[in-house]
Amino acid sequence: MIRLLGLGAKKKARPQRPRLQLDMSDLIVYAMGDVHGCLDALLALERRIADDAVALPGRKLLVMLGDYVDRGPASAQVLDHLVAPPPPGFHRICLAGNHEVAMLDYLEGRIDLRSWLLMGAGPTLLSYGIDHERLRQMHGNRRSIDNAVRDAIPAEHVAFLRTLPVLVESQRYVFVHAGIRPGVPMREQDENDLVLIRAPFFDNADRLTRYVVHGHTPVKQAGREGMRVNLDSGAYFSGQLTALRIWRDTGRYLTN
Repeated sequence: MIRLLGLGAKKKARPQRPRLQLDMSDLIVYAMGDVHGCLDALLALERRIADDAVALPGRKLLVMLGDYVDRGPASAQVLDHLVAPPPPGFHRICLAGNHEVAMLDYLEGRIDLRSWLLMGAGPTLLSYGIDHERLRQMHGNRRSIDNAVRDAIPAEHVAFLRTLPVLVESQRYVFVHAGIRPGVPMREQDENDLVLIRAPFFDNADRLTRYVVHGHTPVKQAGREGMRVNLDSGAYFSGQLTALRIWRDTGRYLTN
């Protein structure tokens, strides 16, 4: 376990996250939407993906679109799964979502626990064996609560949160958590937009020049609108987790 910062410690600046480029020739990509602590759905969808990929030639890559934690019941277990090796025969890239950014912001002292709790961190804390209300009743002061929470998060989970890239781009596709700001060159995209954007992305999607595969905004059914593909099917409340297979420039949706 690791204690990162106590109350009153100097806040660690948020580092710029990596942005990756991908050659998709001879590559089968399975992009997966927001997991939000739904481990059973994640494992079931991985099994479907593995079955789907058996007969397909070439390299296989899982691209996770972020938001692995909060709201659902098993965030710690989802992170355990994602820090472990990917399924046999696959490579895996896990992108940062705004919930991973918020979790790390709390652990490194950039936001307080209340701010993270407002984003659905209560079930995440419980998945690490932390009852926040009981802690509050026992200790009462912020320093003790923060230290207890930070001590409960494994160091490998913290390292995972720190190293998540924020974007993967290829010649025809962009994979990102929330979306991009259309009309802005990729190298100039603001990191906050990549994990948080909604209206400016949706309202100007007709200006996109590459397919943007994203999550972040739950929809009843994952799908494509123009050159924007939303894979967030609200797993934590709908029970449905969605992936998109991209092979030879053709897409196929899979669900758990």
